[in-house]
Amino acid sequence: MKKLVILFLLLSLSSYSFSQNGEAPLRKGSKQINFGLGLDSSGLPLYGQMDFAVSNDITVSPMVGITIGGEDNFMSFAGYGNYHFNRLLNIPQNWDFYAGVNLGFRFYLSDNTGTSPLIFGMQTGGRYYWNEHWGVQLELGWGVSRYVGRFGLSYKL
Repeated sequence: MKKLVILFLLLSLSSYSFSQNGEAPLRKGSKQINFGLGLDSSGLPLYGQMDFAVSNDITVSPMVGITIGGEDNFMSFAGYGNYHFNRLLNIPQNWDFYAGVNLGFRFYLSDNTGTSPLIFGMQTGGRYYWNEHWGVQLELGWGVSRYVGRFGLSYKL
């Protein structure tokens, strides 16, 4: 995990000089797909998510995930809302720093449990886009997916 954070920081320093500052990574009406792996002590979380930019600073996202390989195998379904800080903090466009909330439920795949009650959570994260469409995502949080962190790819449509 420490190596990922160091790589993330090195990429930011190398890209700062050729980026325009203070522009939204996703403009209003844009979409992107996110997918990857999570970190959880109860199994291996996999996720897929689609961001819809409702403004230059706010995205809403449906998310579906599955956690397998542990005692509590489950599917998760959630809605995410994030505020993106690029314009507020004058951050280069090839970076995306955000924080937000999630709300959803888990459907347990094991014999002895059913569906969870509605679960509220929070997340913060960032992305680095190495070209016009592709980026790498690192996020920390908790909630519906029950992950501590997740790492994945983003693709702007």
